[in-house]
Amino acid sequence: MDILKTPKIPEIKSNEFTPQIIELLDVLHYQAEMIQILKNEIAVLKGDKKPPKIKPSNLDKGSKGSNNGNKSQKNDGEMQRPGSAKKNKNEILKIHQTVDCPAENVPVGSIFKGYKEFTVQGILITPHNILYRMERWETSSGTYIQGKLPSAITGHFDSTLISYIQYQYHHCHVTQPLLLEQLREFGIEISSGHLNHILVEGNDIFHQEKDEILKTGLAISSYINADDTGARHDGKNGYCTHIGNEFFSWFGSTNSKSRINFLTLLQAGKVGYYLNEDAFEYFKREKLPIGPTELLRNNGKTFSNIQAWQAHLKTLEIQNNYHVRIATEGALIGNLFENGFNHDLVIVSDDAGQFNILLHALCWVHAERLIHKLVPYTDEQRDALKCILDRIWKLYAELKSYRENPTAKAKDIIEKEFDNIFKEATCFITLNIALKRLYKNKKELLLVLDRPDIPIHNNMSESDIREYVKRRKVSGGTRNVNGQKSRDTFTSLKKTARKLGESFWKFLNDRNSGSNKIPRLYDLMRTKMEMKNTC
Repeated sequence: MDILKTPKIPEIKSNEFTPQIIELLDVLHYQAEMIQILKNEIAVLKGDKKPPKIKPSNLDKGSKGSNNGNKSQKNDGEMQRPGSAKKNKNEILKIHQTVDCPAENVPVGSIFKGYKEFTVQGILITPHNILYRMERWETSSGTYIQGKLPSAITGHFDSTLISYIQYQYHHCHVTQPLLLEQLREFGIEISSGHLNHILVEGNDIFHQEKDEILKTGLAISSYINADDTGARHDGKNGYCTHIGNEFFSWFGSTNSKSRINFLTLLQAGKVGYYLNEDAFEYFKREKLPIGPTELLRNNGKTFSNIQAWQAHLKTLEIQNNYHVRIATEGALIGNLFENGFNHDLVIVSDDAGQFNILLHALCWVHAERLIHKLVPYTDEQRDALKCILDRIWKLYAELKSYRENPTAKAKDIIEKEFDNIFKEATCFITLNIALKRLYKNKKELLLVLDRPDIPIHNNMSESDIREYVKRRKVSGGTRNVNGQKSRDTFTSLKKTARKLGESFWKFLNDRNSGSNKIPRLYDLMRTKMEMKNTC
């Protein structure tokens, strides 16, 4: 007899149920479950895989007369598929054409009962060329009077086609050769040169709006996320820096990723060098020697451009590379605050040195990677590493809860737990070194305890800047300055529009047509911030 044979439970009619039969059925069901568990364990011992655990379908949940979550219900109590409770698409679709389908072989005497409607969505991809005939009149004096084109017409391609080209290239990452082939197959007569001109030239209105995004974002925000990545230009390695938060994204490509470069970008177009108390406080923090500090204090105060600043340093005979760098960084910081930069603005980053200025907070995800990438060699080391990682992620969860409900008691508990974790002496020497290194960053990792408004990771910046990683894989890089500038501009506008809940396609059409019905993005940013502060 096979003791592991699952018993077959006979079917019993509902009118035959008795208390004894119900109890016996429970015993049989339990026995069947235990037999299956034993079979699974035997299979594992033989080297086979366990049967997969398949979760029950959500469609089976709910009963007649109830409605669970977003699942809708038919009249007979049957649960519909998830998502089917949304509004009828025919209520929101615009119908462009109606076609009547007559019935065939209708018997004589039948009564007409109206129509059963069936909607088919489609899209027309076809050239739509307009010939404008401008009247020309010759006056009696021999001069000519000619009609004018509509103000929206700025060239031989209309605003919708221009928007489509920009959308395909900047949003869909279609390369210029493929885009040119696509347009020609659609019946559009356009040269590769003119296509490139549309993409990189004449975008001043977009560049201006992009510049306003950064100015407004720095003015209204309590924190920014920052990150950078490689971005090739003209066949050379360069960098793209991202600055943003939940309301905006701004990108700037340069040939450097230094702290001077980051401070220059934060100037938002008003680059200058100012020697005030903020600058000298920075000199003190970065241990600039007394000699150069006194020379800078007693000679000059403000400089409008890099040429004037470098000439000033040369006149003072400040030529040491370290002294020049610290002096330049301090002067840029002085100019930031002189122009109203928010002293309380927090910069959240992944611990890259160029971002470690002013009020700085570190990303916990990047900090954990320092521990996670360690390679243990013994069981004791593996256990120690696992224990520390578990405690770190538990602390991370407590920080997330603290942001939602900050209290003095929770703050004290988190600080003590941080000390307990990162002062731990384990059997894993490399782990101990990493813990000590992170403990030195306690102030930046726990800045959220004093500023619960800031995020505890840099995921938003990481996600936004992935745009340039994809672009780098598809196109490699830009070739001229205008192309580089346009790439930064349209990426900034696209990411910002999406964060503000605006369609990028509608945004492009609105700006290219000159209708400007969609508010300026920086105005929408202010509105969103006011709404957040009100809630």
